[in-house]
Amino acid sequence: MPAQAALVRWLGKPAVFLACAVPLALLVWGAAHNDLGANPLERVMHTTGAWTLRLLLLTLAVTPLRQLTGWNWLQRFRRLLGLYAFFYACLHFTAWLWLDQGFSWSAILTDIGKRPYITVGFTAFVLLIPLAATSTRGMLRRLGGRRWQRLHRLVYVIAPLGVLHFVWLVKADWLEPAAYGVILALLLLLRLPQWRQRAEALGNKGLPLRFSR
Repeated sequence: MPAQAALVRWLGKPAVFLACAVPLALLVWGAAHNDLGANPLERVMHTTGAWTLRLLLLTLAVTPLRQLTGWNWLQRFRRLLGLYAFFYACLHFTAWLWLDQGFSWSAILTDIGKRPYITVGFTAFVLLIPLAATSTRGMLRRLGGRRWQRLHRLVYVIAPLGVLHFVWLVKADWLEPAAYGVILALLLLLRLPQWRQRAEALGNKGLPLRFSR
């Protein structure tokens, strides 16, 4: 539908783009006004890390939501959400390198090797890089649909690593990482063959539910 596509392109995408930029804008505003709390580094690290994970989960939610609701226009936001997830991951990683480690490469390598939560977080970040680098239509054509899809299934590894990174990082308050873990588990379950078969059976009874990878 041309009208719907134009609406998504000219209104929906700019709105989502600006909404995803709000957490960064609030951080910048807080830094400029010395309003990041008693521990500014912790605030920056938590905000950028949390939004990386939230945007990854939103990216994973696009396909099930589209298939559940029939709103195919949701698919147009997936790449934008994924790139913003990578953007916040870069901010999170840069804040750790600069503000926490002071670009001390010996300390950085020691932390990556000895602290499990940093090891899995670093691994997740490295795995995100090829996904961001191949997110364009040109790379999709060069790789071919099947190879591109296989590569981008790395997100099913990256997202659990992100949740594990958060779980191992927190010391007392497990509520937030547990919530992310439950949401992630649900999103991954919806991609299992048996769930697709159940959905197709419901669809045959008149309920428009189908799930696929």
